[in-house]
Amino acid sequence: MEKEMSSIEKKQKKALFYKLGIGLLILSLLIWLIPVITPFMPLSIKMKASIITGSIIVSEIIFWVGALLVGKEVARKFKSYLNPKNWQKKSGQKDEH
Repeated sequence: MEKEMSSIEKKQKKALFYKLGIGLLILSLLIWLIPVITPFMPLSIKMKASIITGSIIVSEIIFWVGALLVGKEVARKFKSYLNPKNWQKKSGQKDEH
């Protein structure tokens, strides 16, 4: 009986980490919008450069923490969706590299 409870708890914990990882991946994607918007803000050049650099670094850190939580395969698939080279490919088509 305790083994069953233990396995259920492990599955719930794994599902929680998976959901948290997906949330972090999505958050990192949203943070990538900051460098796109920042040049149009009425800020000094130094401040814009700092904000853009900081947001890129934070976004990458959040992405890799999320990738650790969801697993390598899911992170690779998510990152391939964001690659513009793959946007025109059909689902059955493979990369020719």
